[in-house]
Amino acid sequence: MLTTNGLKAQEMQCNMRVISNKVEGSDKTIYQNLQTAVNEFVNNTKFTEINFKSAERIECSMLIDIKSREGDYFTAEINLGLRRPVYKSNYNTPMFNYIDRKFYFEYTDGQALDFNPNTYISNVTSTLGFYVYLMLGLEFDSFSPNGGDPFFEMAETVANAAPQEAGNDNGWSSSGRQNRYAIINDINNQAYQPLRDFLYIYHRQGLDVMAEHPDQGREAIVNALHNLQSVYERNSMCYFLQLLTETKRDEIVQIFSQGEQKVRIEAANIMKTIDPSQSSRYDAMLQNKGY
Repeated sequence: MLTTNGLKAQEMQCNMRVISNKVEGSDKTIYQNLQTAVNEFVNNTKFTEINFKSAERIECSMLIDIKSREGDYFTAEINLGLRRPVYKSNYNTPMFNYIDRKFYFEYTDGQALDFNPNTYISNVTSTLGFYVYLMLGLEFDSFSPNGGDPFFEMAETVANAAPQEAGNDNGWSSSGRQNRYAIINDINNQAYQPLRDFLYIYHRQGLDVMAEHPDQGREAIVNALHNLQSVYERNSMCYFLQLLTETKRDEIVQIFSQGEQKVRIEAANIMKTIDPSQSSRYDAMLQNKGY
């Protein structure tokens, strides 16, 4: 079982919030206690054997929005955000923006939040632990090719240990097309390896060099976009591809509103192929005069 003993160099520095505006009742104590519990769980648990320096902790946010409550049973959504610092800049790039609308859990006020990635104990800790491993994997993939392997493997372990409920997509169902299981299945599917390559090329070879060599960075990012296109041509319904596109859309428009026209046109054509509903935005991007 993973530890929550306050050791230095935990992995996450996460802004955890629980809101309950949509739930009737004046007693908000249980939601305050839940926020304290999940905050301590995510930020004080040691999820890996890696020793992180304080400045290296992964900055993210998790907002748990309680929709309804019946006794100890809660229906909620989690709004997740992951940002990564860009080399030699004060800019943080979005890595993962996602709303999980299938967060159902049981929680008794004051209960201990125990976690074991190999064993399902509660949906609170399995779901939060899953997203911690997912975020670690995304972060590490952006710094070295396939650097996120061990974390994505752990996320898959958590997903496989969770209960499968026939006819009910609780977020873990292998038959669900847009849930936690689908995300990690796409990431670990060798057929979609170009998505993993995208994470490294886009961030390490692209964004991280743009402060000093903007044109070189844009060319690398165009190369990364070709990886997205290759997966789109294989399976346009790939869920992780859709999430990457949605997360990066605004940033890509900003990046290619400037630079060499040939590179900008190439980027726009790729994005209009994989994100056709937003074609007008990519056309408008090219109307900027560039430099």
